[in-house]
Amino acid sequence: MVKNPIPPFTRQSAEEKIQLAEDAWNSQDPIKVSKAYTIDSEWRNRSQFIYGREEIQKFLTNKWENELDYKLKKEYWAHSENRIAVRFEYEYRNPSGEWFRAYGNENWEFDDEGYMRKRYASINDVPIQESERKL
Repeated sequence: MVKNPIPPFTRQSAEEKIQLAEDAWNSQDPIKVSKAYTIDSEWRNRSQFIYGREEIQKFLTNKWENELDYKLKKEYWAHSENRIAVRFEYEYRNPSGEWFRAYGNENWEFDDEGYMRKRYASINDVPIQESERKL
């Protein structure tokens, strides 16, 4: 099964892939999100290393149990034949009610069918007041 758009990417197809990812992550559905990745996908998320869809689903389930009112915005940075670089920011509150904005960059690598096989994310959280939210 193919996960469109597929490589090689153009600027337009890279931006489409980014929007599809943003929409999926904003659904906060770990199973839906995990289906964009290869069965043996490799992630680095902050200091955590995650391998495969099952670990991705567990990671995302835990993430959205602890990052409430999550809202993400991704932005195109660059692309090549089968890679896309993205900058992003998202906001959330923790179970104690404290708000944060996270900033980061992701480097993505795709297989020939359009599934992401590698995702490397560098992310920094900044505490904010609820009144400072912009997403």
